[in-house]
Amino acid sequence: MAQTPQQRRANLKFAKDQEARRGKSEDQLKKRVKVATKSPISPIWLILLAFVVFGGLIFEVISRIFLR
Repeated sequence: MAQTPQQRRANLKFAKDQEARRGKSEDQLKKRVKVATKSPISPIWLILLAFVVFGGLIFEVISRIFLR
């Protein structure tokens, strides 16, 4: 069965990764582990921002309904 272009790209990527691993110890390979990128804003600040924005929106809707 012939390879599709997508399979061919995946096989080339896998082969390239395997070639880069050859001759290296486990310690050197563990250093290659990618670190997940952190958000520049902490979750506490995101929650506070959401509270201010949505709290203000809810207050505005309530004031328009009851305080016409």
